[in-house]
Amino acid sequence: MRNQIEFEVFGDYALFTDPVTKMGGEKLSYQVPTYQALKGIVEAIYWKPTILWIVDQVRVMNAIKMESKGVRPIEYGGGNTLANYTYLKSVRYQVRAHFVFNLHRPDLAFDRNEHKHHNIAKRCLKAGGRRDVFLGTRECPGYIIPTEFGSGNGFYDNYNGVIDLGTMVHGINYPDETGGDRLETRLWKVRLENGYINFIRPDQCEILRPLSEFSPKNFTKDTIQSAEELEKELLIEGDE
Repeated sequence: MRNQIEFEVFGDYALFTDPVTKMGGEKLSYQVPTYQALKGIVEAIYWKPTILWIVDQVRVMNAIKMESKGVRPIEYGGGNTLANYTYLKSVRYQVRAHFVFNLHRPDLAFDRNEHKHHNIAKRCLKAGGRRDVFLGTRECPGYIIPTEFGSGNGFYDNYNGVIDLGTMVHGINYPDETGGDRLETRLWKVRLENGYINFIRPDQCEILRPLSEFSPKNFTKDTIQSAEELEKELLIEGDE
């Protein structure tokens, strides 16, 4: 697919929090990463409001294992609360994603240079990303390397079946990505087939929950760097 990148992300721990478990101060990770968590990782590699990243697939490489830890959440008003967080342990995922132009942002039409954005994304991926990569939460750092999606051996390659993981959070609808005027949470039913999850697109999610009213920020040529300018800057940094 055009505008596609493929990479592997891994780390010692991950916490893709099930929001149902946050009400009492505890946190329990989903068994697999959410679409939104993986989109955040892709955006840490390279992001601009001109483009929208679409996560196509994720491949679970390691066995799903969990570990609980006693933690002390930060309480700015004082206190000494002890909570139990349940993390995924020793995680490794292969991810395939591609970008499309954000047609809900006509103010950024001047920056729609497909070739430039794809070249910058591949260069940023090779460098390990432009921002910090973390696996669900900030205390779970992640590391990325370019790879060929589907290569190597995965733990669930020969499972020969489907693992139904139930209804999970898919992601969040932001007004600047949907053209609407409110934040919404998307939900969907997840199936792990021989270690692979094939994500549906955000606009295909039928279960939506409104969060709040929200208006997108407008950009102009004076407030955002074009792809051509950014590519020149990255080339200069590479030479140095």
